[in-house]
Amino acid sequence: MSFNAGAVTCHIMEKEVIIRIDQLTKKYGEFEAVKGISFEVYRNEIFGLLGPNGAGKSTTLEIIETLREKTSGKVIVDGMDLDKRPDDIKKIIGVQLQTSGYYPNLNLTELLMLFSGLYNQRIKPADFLAKVNLTDKAKAKYKELSGGQKQRFSIATTLINQPKIIFLDEPTTGLDPQARRNLWDLILEIRAAGTTVIITTHYMDEAEVLCDRVAIIDSGKIIAMDSPDQLIDNLVATGFERPKEVKKANLEDVFIQLTGKAWREE
Repeated sequence: MSFNAGAVTCHIMEKEVIIRIDQLTKKYGEFEAVKGISFEVYRNEIFGLLGPNGAGKSTTLEIIETLREKTSGKVIVDGMDLDKRPDDIKKIIGVQLQTSGYYPNLNLTELLMLFSGLYNQRIKPADFLAKVNLTDKAKAKYKELSGGQKQRFSIATTLINQPKIIFLDEPTTGLDPQARRNLWDLILEIRAAGTTVIITTHYMDEAEVLCDRVAIIDSGKIIAMDSPDQLIDNLVATGFERPKEVKKANLEDVFIQLTGKAWREE
C-alpha cells in the first residue's frame, strides 16, 4: 500500500488585507511629517499606531480617513484607491469625533437621529445606545454625560453607517481606569462583530490588551511593527530586563528603547 503525500493538503488561511499603505508621504512646506511609510492592516483586526506627539500617526490616520491630502504614495482601502474613490471610502469607514463635535444641548436620541440623517441611514437610536450601555441616557443632554459616557457615545456614532473600519484616536485619554476598561470591552465587542479597528493610544497597557499588531512611528517613520507580544519578546532576547519586575519587559519598554525618549509635549 503506497502513501501519496500529495493527496494530503494543508490549507493555510491567508489574512485578508483591508488597508494597504505604500510609501505614504506628507509634507508641510519643507517639513516632512510622514516619510514614505508602508504597512498593511488585516480585515477584522485591531491595529494600533503608537508614537510620541508629533510622530506622524494622527496625520497618517487623517489621510486614510480622507480628511487630509497626502503628498505622495498609495492608499488602498477595501480595494479602493484613495486617489480615485475617496467618496466610496467614506461610506465604509467610521471616524470618532472629538467631544467638541457634538451639540451639547441635544439629548443622545436627538444626536443619533441627526447623525443618521447626515449618513442617510434609518436607525433605531435605542439599538445604538444599547450597544454602548447608554440606554438609560437616551433623554440626557450630551453635556450632562461623564467623560467615559461621552467616549462610548462617540463610538456609537462611528457605527451608524455600519462601517467595515472604524478609526479611534486616543479613545481613552482622560478616563479613569474603570472607564478605560469598559471602553476596552466595547472595542473588543465591535471587533468581534466583524469590524476592523484602527486605534492610536498613549497607553502601552491598552495596546497590549487590545491590539493584534502595532506599528511604532517616530519622526514620520515606522521603526517597528509586529504583535505586542513579539515586540516584547524581541526586546527581552537582546538581554533587556526590567529591574524588580516579574515580567522582564512590556510594550512601553519596547517603545522607549526604540525611540530613545519619553512622551513629548505637544
